[in-house]
Amino acid sequence: MAVGVFDSGLGGLTVLQALTRRLPDVPFVYYGDNAHAPYGTRTPDEIFALTCAGVERLWAEGCDLVILACNTASAAALKRMQETWVPPDKRVLGVFVPLIEALTERQWGDNSPPREVDVKHVALFATPATVSSRAFQRELAFRAIGVDVEAQPCGGVVDAIEAGDEMLAEALVRSHVEALKRRMPHPQAAVLGCTHYPLMEKVFAEALGPGVKVFSQAALVAESLADYLTRRPEFVGPGREAKFLTTGDARAVSDRATQFLRLPIRFEAA
Repeated sequence: MAVGVFDSGLGGLTVLQALTRRLPDVPFVYYGDNAHAPYGTRTPDEIFALTCAGVERLWAEGCDLVILACNTASAAALKRMQETWVPPDKRVLGVFVPLIEALTERQWGDNSPPREVDVKHVALFATPATVSSRAFQRELAFRAIGVDVEAQPCGGVVDAIEAGDEMLAEALVRSHVEALKRRMPHPQAAVLGCTHYPLMEKVFAEALGPGVKVFSQAALVAESLADYLTRRPEFVGPGREAKFLTTGDARAVSDRATQFLRLPIRFEAA
């Protein structure tokens, strides 16, 4: 009954925390491709190949359902994977769906024409690859009209988090928020479009100031997965054991994960 959680590095652990709280009886296998992080500056073909390799490893662990807890992979690779690569007996889901559901206050299966929503000015913070894909704006446009999205590529933030340098990550976040606010001084909402960024959510919120609603994906993804498993229990795989896998140095990755999440986490070599 294991479910796989894939990320380019440590960021997906923020999603995993929410998943385990919401679904305590489900074992999760986490795969961090730390050896190739960050994905945000890679080409779409590179992201596709690396993501497929990680998902195949999770299938080998008995995870018939895999969550791409990585916005870059969801933006650059998921659609191609679902259309050309994922077999009928497996499922790979991304993290954009629950976020856009929350932002537009409508269900993903609602295929009615796009309509106006309360939030008109949205700040999107994401990796360069996610920003350049325009996947967030494209999916949002299917469901809402009249929403101005200002996207800020947050170069360096993932690298700093993966390196365990909290001071640098904080400084970079403040710099990126300042850059965005020069173009959109008064956003109503901010989307943290990378699963690494909730580790810096407090810094984002402080830099944005009061009155800006910050949408972070972890809890939204957890609720969406709980609903999905209720409707599609056949995609809960045969795996039974929870574990953490990494393509990087297992000891170093374990230390950085423990540092950021304040919980002891032990990774194994993938």
